[in-house]
Amino acid sequence: MSAAQQEIDRRNSEFWDELCGTSLARSVGVTDASPEQLARFDAAYLEMYPYLSGYVPADLAGERVLEVGLGYGTLGRLLAARGADYRGLDIAPGPVDLMRRRLGQLGIEDADRRVSVGSALDLPHPAGSFDRVFSIGCLHHTGDIPRAVSELHRTLVPGGTAVVMLYNRRSLRQRMLRGRGDGELRAAYDRNSTGEPAPVTEFVSRREARELFARFPSVRVRAENFDELPLLRGRVRLPRRWFLGNLARLAGLDLYVVATR
Repeated sequence: MSAAQQEIDRRNSEFWDELCGTSLARSVGVTDASPEQLARFDAAYLEMYPYLSGYVPADLAGERVLEVGLGYGTLGRLLAARGADYRGLDIAPGPVDLMRRRLGQLGIEDADRRVSVGSALDLPHPAGSFDRVFSIGCLHHTGDIPRAVSELHRTLVPGGTAVVMLYNRRSLRQRMLRGRGDGELRAAYDRNSTGEPAPVTEFVSRREARELFARFPSVRVRAENFDELPLLRGRVRLPRRWFLGNLARLAGLDLYVVATR
């Protein structure tokens, strides 16, 4: 791994130690990691992204599942609760610690072994380890999306499925932010509590997403998510939920890639 990539990894580890979702947690009054508080966060998160659970089969019993990029752990908890033989990985220790706690709250005794700190560019698992891999909002921060996708491909069994969310280069937000500097653009997507943007953020088009997953025989790409729409110079804002099933399909913020190996 190059010195430049090692520096990106170091900065990512520091930045993402503040959990992705911290702003949402504060907005709904989450103050600790008790089951009750985390349940409040999960409800708010799944209300904000109501389509996410649809990418997760209702019954994962017996399936080996890896999640790369853990955030507040809502998706990881959902995967484990639906019966997955779950493994998780994040570049920062904060999300790893929280995901281990979440698994413990589900009665899983070997949580420390199941969740680890590591890089999406060098997954600590043998080839063909998993039936499914999920990575929501992570790979576009690694600094090397092609290598990260290659690692997902390597660790999946033939016929296994990857579900990956990448930021959409052709979203309405991108058009509205056209001409902004790199730092300002990154901050419009992810920033910590001090306003610092994520160290690296990359964007892809639908065509570029399909090219990234060209080694997968089956690839589907769907746009999701949307911003509130301001009207009358911002005096009126139309709720984002109005657009999740229509305009989001055309110019949504995120691209969900479902690729079968």
